[in-house]
Amino acid sequence: MRRISISPLAATLPISGQGQEMETDMAGALSPIDTAKFVAAKRAVEFVQDGMRVGLGTGSTAAWMVRCLGELVREDGLRITGVPTSTRTAELARQCGIKVVSLDEAKWLDLTIDGADEFDDDMNLIKGGGGALLMEKIVATASDQMIVITDAAKQVAQLGAFPLPIEVIPFGWQTTKALVEEMLVSLDVLGQTSSLRMNGERPFLTDEGNYIVDLHLNRIGNARQLAMVLNQVPGVVENGLFIDICDIVVIGHGDGRVEVRDANTGAVEEGRIDFVDSDNIFADLGD
Repeated sequence: MRRISISPLAATLPISGQGQEMETDMAGALSPIDTAKFVAAKRAVEFVQDGMRVGLGTGSTAAWMVRCLGELVREDGLRITGVPTSTRTAELARQCGIKVVSLDEAKWLDLTIDGADEFDDDMNLIKGGGGALLMEKIVATASDQMIVITDAAKQVAQLGAFPLPIEVIPFGWQTTKALVEEMLVSLDVLGQTSSLRMNGERPFLTDEGNYIVDLHLNRIGNARQLAMVLNQVPGVVENGLFIDICDIVVIGHGDGRVEVRDANTGAVEEGRIDFVDSDNIFADLGD
């Protein structure tokens, strides 16, 4: 059994830059969903070795991973170089004491650890709920290995229940949106509507200054075909389908169980991370 330290104080801290507080119960303990995210992140950072160049994902689960890596850097002297996939992640990584560089500086990465909005039995993913899909895909494909950290609720028989994000340039976005909807009619999807992602009364802007259009497909019959066709539509920069990119999925559960699935070997490892009340590993981060 792996034993880690965490105190109820951790439950009072927001996940910096991710736009949401950690869910807690009245006693201050982590909620089952945050427990699942945390144990998945804690297990995933065990793949990181000294001297590695590591892609740092974006989102609430990835924020746990960045904090866990920061603990290893501060307390165990782990030497890594991080390449963040968003300005939010870059800010959090610096707070945690992780050296941050651009992908151009790193050139190539040993591994990337990131979350997912959905994954299927073939470890194909939908990503982009946090709006960083373009940088996430670039960083993931520039890595020897991609590790996805997630909770069990994200696994689906077929992708598509989660809206599929596509990043589009602002110029002519309504035309791009119409072209995409017209294209969907001929593809194996259940829904064919889309919506512009908003941030209050204004369109949501990615770090690259683009818009996000969410496709409400309900079910995707052929994800590989859809990914290729979407990127042929003028105005579409990238889509949130990650096909044949993920190597390992680390699945956390609310009771501390962790499952590791290897796409290359088919191996499945199961374990558990137990919690011990002690100093909060996140308490020194001034959120």
